[in-house]
Amino acid sequence: MMAAGHWGPGVKGSCRLGVQMISCLLREVAGRPSLFIFVCWRKSLVSLLFDIDGTLLRAGNAGMKAVHETLVEMFGEVPESNLVVHGRTDHGIMTDVFDLLEKDYQQHRGEFDQLYWDKLPGVMAKSDGFLLPGVAGLLEELSAAPDVALGILTGNARVAADIKLKHFGIERYFSFGGYGDDHSDRNQVAAVAVEAAREELQGSFDADRVWVIGDTVNDVNCARSVGAKVIAVETGGGTKDELTEAAPDFVFEDLRDVESFLFSVRN
Repeated sequence: MMAAGHWGPGVKGSCRLGVQMISCLLREVAGRPSLFIFVCWRKSLVSLLFDIDGTLLRAGNAGMKAVHETLVEMFGEVPESNLVVHGRTDHGIMTDVFDLLEKDYQQHRGEFDQLYWDKLPGVMAKSDGFLLPGVAGLLEELSAAPDVALGILTGNARVAADIKLKHFGIERYFSFGGYGDDHSDRNQVAAVAVEAAREELQGSFDADRVWVIGDTVNDVNCARSVGAKVIAVETGGGTKDELTEAAPDFVFEDLRDVESFLFSVRN
């Protein structure tokens, strides 16, 4: 956060006036009046759209385990294939899986999705998943920042995403997002996420202050497709070289450096 001493006199004067007008609110926020000064200085918010798997957490391959259990229960078999799933959407992945079984995903989708979602919490409980380094501290810091809004941009279907986030107790940080229920193309999911941010933030939304945080080249590409900036993290599906070649704005080893993260998205 910029120190007040670095602002011009006109900005400082306006902010002092704003602080006087909301002095009753300041008294309720013990020790943190600077948060309101920052909001007064800059109304528009930074929209941060986080990928889930490989960026916020590792689910211990729970998703595919639950998929396999569901397919066995429904059809008695699982296709033999090494499908690439990193950076893709549930809709696209399952369409390919059902094609390998020579079955129509749309025809079986209702039954499959519900059974999969029913199984996923139990599989998560038995898997060796974990929050990735720095995630807990970063989300806590971001949730207290008045100039930031947190959303999700994931290939997971909405229900599956909620199950994973709730398993690790971080669902409360996110108020909007784009999910992989109905699109095979991650770029379309990105467009949905940006529109969700626009609807959530209304007049505080700024299209020039949208960031995507992800771990794959697909995350970088989908961010660029909607004109967003990108932080790529080396904690998931993309190597440092692959991510660097995709030309994100920043590449972080992980999300432990909260100060650098905040400086990057605010400037």
